[in-house]
Amino acid sequence: MNSVVRQQQQVEELCAATLRAMTGDGELHYAGQRLQRGSHVVPTYAPHLRTNAAADDFAACRASADGIALRLLHSDADLHRVHCPSDPVERLIFELLEQLRVETLVPDAMPGMAGNLRQRFAAWSRAFHESGLTDSSLGILLYTVTQICWSRLHALPVLEEDLIETTRAGIAPVIGTPLAGLRRTRHDQAAFALHALAIARIVGERVHAEDEDSRSESDAARDAAKRSFALLLDFDRDEAETFPAANSGESKTFKESESGYRVFTTRFDVEVNAASLVRTALLNEYRQRLDARVAHQGINLARLARVFAAMLTTPERDGWRCDEEDGRIDGRRLAQLVGSPAERRLFRQEHLRPRATCAVGILIDCSGSMSGLAETLATLVDILVRALDMAGVDSEVLGFTTGAWNGGRAWKEWQAAGRPPQPGRLNEVCHLVFKNAGRNWRRSRADIAALLKADLFREGIDGEAVDWACNRLLARTAERRILLVISDGCPMDSATGLANDAFYLDNHLQEVVARRERQGKVEILGLGVGLDLSPFYRRVASANFAQGLDNQLFFDIAGLLRKR
Repeated sequence: MNSVVRQQQQVEELCAATLRAMTGDGELHYAGQRLQRGSHVVPTYAPHLRTNAAADDFAACRASADGIALRLLHSDADLHRVHCPSDPVERLIFELLEQLRVETLVPDAMPGMAGNLRQRFAAWSRAFHESGLTDSSLGILLYTVTQICWSRLHALPVLEEDLIETTRAGIAPVIGTPLAGLRRTRHDQAAFALHALAIARIVGERVHAEDEDSRSESDAARDAAKRSFALLLDFDRDEAETFPAANSGESKTFKESESGYRVFTTRFDVEVNAASLVRTALLNEYRQRLDARVAHQGINLARLARVFAAMLTTPERDGWRCDEEDGRIDGRRLAQLVGSPAERRLFRQEHLRPRATCAVGILIDCSGSMSGLAETLATLVDILVRALDMAGVDSEVLGFTTGAWNGGRAWKEWQAAGRPPQPGRLNEVCHLVFKNAGRNWRRSRADIAALLKADLFREGIDGEAVDWACNRLLARTAERRILLVISDGCPMDSATGLANDAFYLDNHLQEVVARRERQGKVEILGLGVGLDLSPFYRRVASANFAQGLDNQLFFDIAGLLRKR
């Protein structure tokens, strides 16, 4: 991992720690350069808080974290949502004013935070002007309103007074009454919202009127100004990246059962090598399709492998490198120094090589709903396994499904036994091995392609599969064991649900994950496919397979593996 990526991660970790300490919310973290609570993106609806850890200095990122913390602490999201206007321009002003309000509520004991926020706002203001956005009438109007509201709320002089003097003279008298109420009501969000809405409506009317009547600027210039400012407050970007949470509840059958989770029969359960279920010719065809798909993705495998190596391996000494120009003095070369005083290669350095200290298991939900995503899923897994292999990290790929739909032979045995109540799991479990831990990617590449066989995907009994995958990991020698579960929904087996109740398998999965986490020997992570899996797994990420795969998704997964 290069120094830029490392520095960016350090900045994000420090800012996330600040946010967690100030808000008391332990789920706040950065993923993909976006602040998230669990797997949900925390919106940043203020342009001066939009930063990039790779491009901005630490002071800017820290100020952004301070501003977001104040928003989470002092702004009631439900109340704000009730008052928030739907018009884009009005919403832009309303969101900004709410952020400026909470930034006035910095505790007196934290003058450094207040200074950070002032400097950040001043830096953003300069950047806004220097970018040319104030050259248009629309840009200078929005900029002026922002400056005079910030000045009134903080009781500080406006920035760049000469720049906004003319526009300020025209707008200040119109918004004078609600402007005067901003600072007076800054401790009362509901009262403040009324003044903010009044200012937002006045500005919105001005913008729309100017957009219709202006003849002094070309359409292209006005559109460019609107687009540029819209980039600073792209509401849809923040909101579109949230995923629905998995629907789960309480199982009365599971809760009241003395023996907990039950299995009616294990007679038909199997553990099988997935490749053995596919004809050789068809498996080769699947592999060719998968190779073409992987090549088309254009994923930077070498960089991803370096990231995995940095996170999942430990450097250990492997001898010495001699004839170096710095390092430790090599006593065997001192005689050469006497004969050649100009000689500089008199040092030696430790030679370090990465040692894999981590075992990774990938467990795939092979339920029917995942079959339509099989190609994208296989591509994701193939790239992950190959990158882990390049990093020297052992991995295995497992899957879970059922041997039949609607219970199969287990369901028939239950019926023949007189349908006893609360029978527990009623289906034929089928556990699939796509790649063994002892085999590298090259020897397993054909087997991984078996993921493309659509009729492997039936129903899913997740809890037993997680237990099985954890036991396989525990059989491997490693300092750290990680299980990544890839799923698009809740456990689902129609026969078991009908014979027990709807959330029987859900509660078993939750019990398994909680038990394994208490033991602390295996870290269980969830990757939701279009779904937030946080009802089942404590550490989760989500992916939208409909948008395809990109480098960022893989680095988000790497970030999930990195956290301990």
